[in-house]
Amino acid sequence: MTHATQLVPAIELVKRSSMRFPNESDDYRHARNALLAEEIELRRHIERVAEQRRALPPGGEVTSRYHFQGEHGPVDFAGLFGDKQTLVVYSYMFGPQRERPCPMCTSLLSAWDGEARDVGQRVALAVVARSPIDRLVAFKKERGWRHLRLYSDIDGSFSRDYHGIDKNGGDDAAFNVFTRRDGVIRHFWAGEMGMESADPGQDPRGAPDLMPLWTILDVTPEGRGTDWYPKLDYDD
Repeated sequence: MTHATQLVPAIELVKRSSMRFPNESDDYRHARNALLAEEIELRRHIERVAEQRRALPPGGEVTSRYHFQGEHGPVDFAGLFGDKQTLVVYSYMFGPQRERPCPMCTSLLSAWDGEARDVGQRVALAVVARSPIDRLVAFKKERGWRHLRLYSDIDGSFSRDYHGIDKNGGDDAAFNVFTRRDGVIRHFWAGEMGMESADPGQDPRGAPDLMPLWTILDVTPEGRGTDWYPKLDYDD
């Protein structure tokens, strides 16, 4: 990203915009332009954060021998990378103690399934859960997922080390990124926002939000609300 001192002020960029809509009032346009300036600043801040993330020093080396059961047989941690040098792992809240998987995780993964082939052009993407692989595959078929790669964390050691298990031994969602450089696998980054970092009146979540569902609802007048969450099934 260009350094901030070289950027055109957001309000100047707003003045260059000629976008208007039928029958809008002067009050609406004034407020919308002020919001547009904030949206431009938000975009710039997102890019600054991404730059800072990419500049992190090397993370901890992965030295444990994690083993998983995939849809096509056993695989070690290095095998999750395939031919890629970066691996994204989502820890899915669908452990053996659960009758059904977490609806929020499932909503997220349903969206990701449509993007998995695109993501896979750049990095490896793996979904890890503690249920047996047959159970994971059965739900994958039920849900109609086609492209996500699901793996069973056979002994739960990966889930314990990388925060896929909470302090009470239950499932916890986790999002981790790993790198493989010159044969050495390291942890690169993880989502670390949770209950402790949540703001008043908001559900704990990271930023940027990984769920397209919330991104869409955030641009509606109703917003994401405080009393609705995704379900695995709907009557309609």
